[in-house]
Amino acid sequence: MKRLSAWTPIVALVALCAALPLAPAHGAPASNVPTTTAAQATPAKTGAADVDSLSLLEIAVARDSSKFETLYKLGVLYMDRDRSAEAVRVLMRANKVKPKNVKVLVNIGAAYDALGRADGAQNFYKQALAVSPNDSIAMCRLASSMYAQGKYQESIDQLREVISASPGAYCAYFTLGVAFADAGLYRDAVRMWQTVIKLSPGSPEAVSARESIDILSKFIGE
Repeated sequence: MKRLSAWTPIVALVALCAALPLAPAHGAPASNVPTTTAAQATPAKTGAADVDSLSLLEIAVARDSSKFETLYKLGVLYMDRDRSAEAVRVLMRANKVKPKNVKVLVNIGAAYDALGRADGAQNFYKQALAVSPNDSIAMCRLASSMYAQGKYQESIDQLREVISASPGAYCAYFTLGVAFADAGLYRDAVRMWQTVIKLSPGSPEAVSARESIDILSKFIGE
């Protein structure tokens, strides 16, 4: 796919809204059920209960930093609260307690991406794929990270590999839509986002896909 050297303002807006760092994977990844991206996730709650949960987890980790689940939950909550540097610190501890855990490796990668450290992020996604080669979440996130870094062809090749291995991996179609919009292939972008909606109509990705389709359809006069 040839990428255009200059974006129109509307395409830049679509890409900006869509191609953002990835939010935490809360559970063990399924092979064809990707988790959400930060751009489409519901804003983190900041009520008393959420603050209390964070405080309780911090106290629990301070008392005993050897418990994997507590470390993992705190790392995920830090990511939900956009505290990526702290998430890295805690998730790295979790990785020491239980090495080669895919959900931890993927989340460390996501935290590094949120910090703008793409090379570090991609290293952890690749570590996750070394443990679970067909994990579509890790594959999608690696592709998204590479695309944001300007490795366009590598990203597209990765996304096609994801779709080949897991046809229901709607995260791949979402990122392909961003790539098509970036390249000026607007109708192809809409087609990719429509696939996201078809595969997972209730997902946060589908919400963002609908918004992007609406913006882009107005731009191209449909």
